[in-house]
Amino acid sequence: MQQTLRRVLVTRPLHDAQPWVDALRRHGLQALALPLMAIGPCRSTEAREALAAARAATRTPGHYRAVMFVSGNAAQHFFQPDPARIQAHQGLLAPDTRAWTPGPGTARALQALGVPDGQIDGPLPDAAQFESETLWQQVHGQIRPGDRVLIVRGHDSPARAATLPAPAAAQAAPTSGAGRDWLAARLRDAGARVELLAVYARQLPRWTAEEQALARSAAADGTLWLFSSSEAVANLQQLLPDQDWHTGRALATHERIASKALQAGFGVVLRSRPALDEVLASIESAP
Repeated sequence: MQQTLRRVLVTRPLHDAQPWVDALRRHGLQALALPLMAIGPCRSTEAREALAAARAATRTPGHYRAVMFVSGNAAQHFFQPDPARIQAHQGLLAPDTRAWTPGPGTARALQALGVPDGQIDGPLPDAAQFESETLWQQVHGQIRPGDRVLIVRGHDSPARAATLPAPAAAQAAPTSGAGRDWLAARLRDAGARVELLAVYARQLPRWTAEEQALARSAAADGTLWLFSSSEAVANLQQLLPDQDWHTGRALATHERIASKALQAGFGVVLRSRPALDEVLASIESAP
């Protein structure tokens, strides 16, 4: 392993980052978690009431053709905890409702929660990208005019949105997400009724002095930043607004994320699908 790649920073939310850190360490990398996003539930009364109503509707046969979970976080915050379902010994979704995912990570989260594998649809394992566009190729034939589809997602917390400049705040509205917006448009074109439900809030992490020092050091010492979302790159720019990234190195798991890292000023941006073996291969083959 070259000296410039002696360290990898995993920027996922902490609960998502640790499995990646452990896996990368097992392959001989000096991996550390440096979360660039914090995830929390939507706590308003309106949000809780909307979640309760959506849970009931997704268990009602014939109500939704499909529920699209944008991430594992979306699945976890939608289904846990759900005391009413547990007490009634009900399934997570009505038998005729499909669970859509943008990739295998979200599918694994649904399976761990108890959604049957045969009820889950997503991109094929060898798909070039795991995203809404690839999902649509697999599921568009399921939709008929009048079908309801629920998209379960996150949104920026009021505190985070208040820290963003005006153009960025507009982009971070609750319906943000290029893939989700694209999918919602395709569904409407097919005659479906699309509903959006925010079940978690994205927040800026609260870094310790040690974490901030680590980030500044990692901007120029050859550390590889592993980015799995565009929001992570945007948050890094907020947390270190005066940092020069021209000697920074990044690995992005989607072209949109790579573009964001390049716009932030990273001098080297590698690309990989978000699968462990391919991330490892990209790291090990980097010049």
